[in-house]
Amino acid sequence: MTWIFLAAGLVVAGLVVLLVAGARAARAARTLNREIAQVHALFNPQPDARG
Repeated sequence: MTWIFLAAGLVVAGLVVLLVAGARAARAARTLNREIAQVHALFNPQPDARG
């Protein structure tokens, strides 16, 4: 019975690690997307009134 509890604990710990890594990757992707948008705005200026 101890082995079952140990295995269940390891599964939960593994899932926590995966969730934390996934959250960090999602945050990094959002940050990268924001930086790409900033660079895109720098190299593609909006046309002014003169055309």
